[in-house]
Amino acid sequence: GAYQTEANGKHITFLDTPGHEAFAAIRSRGTKVADIAILVVAADESVKPQTREAIQIIKQEQIPVVVAINKVDKEGANPTKVKQDLAAEDILVEECGGKVPSVEISARDGRGIKELLDMVLLIADLEELHQDLSSPAKGVIIESHLDTRRGYIATALTQSGIVRQGDWIVVGTIIGKIKCMEDFAGATIDHAGPSQPVVIVGWPSAP
Repeated sequence: GAYQTEANGKHITFLDTPGHEAFAAIRSRGTKVADIAILVVAADESVKPQTREAIQIIKQEQIPVVVAINKVDKEGANPTKVKQDLAAEDILVEECGGKVPSVEISARDGRGIKELLDMVLLIADLEELHQDLSSPAKGVIIESHLDTRRGYIATALTQSGIVRQGDWIVVGTIIGKIKCMEDFAGATIDHAGPSQPVVIVGWPSAP
């Protein structure tokens, strides 16, 4: 799925990809629409096979990466070992003389989350990530399904331009008119700009 949060007056969109190694293809598709990768590694488990897969995908796509060392609150957490194991995979964090930033976080108590968001914004500024709002709307479909009450629904991520309610939208051979739009939290909206996840209703079939 795609979710959005606000930090320092700016919006950050997160694409959540499955962690199991069987979903390597899905993760690869995710990085193709991402500007920055956040490599999440558990402090008590360190580098796992799925971590190595994610690293290979990040290298192939050549996008900036931030290492988020999670679960630092758990007994047995060893962030130093994580950094050493990552170095063996050619991910050298700044503390070890490399260029990859790392942040120690805890999803449970919120530790380090602000620092992680600040780091994402810093990289976005350094990479000069921006889009032209005047260009025609273009984006990608993240997921789609059939809702028994509302028909076919798709979650899309706008990459450039602005998509508006009432617009005609084309995905491959499927053409639909946007009847209704919602943000990631389910609130009705009438337009969506770049990097904004949006739920679109009005498809003749699943895109």
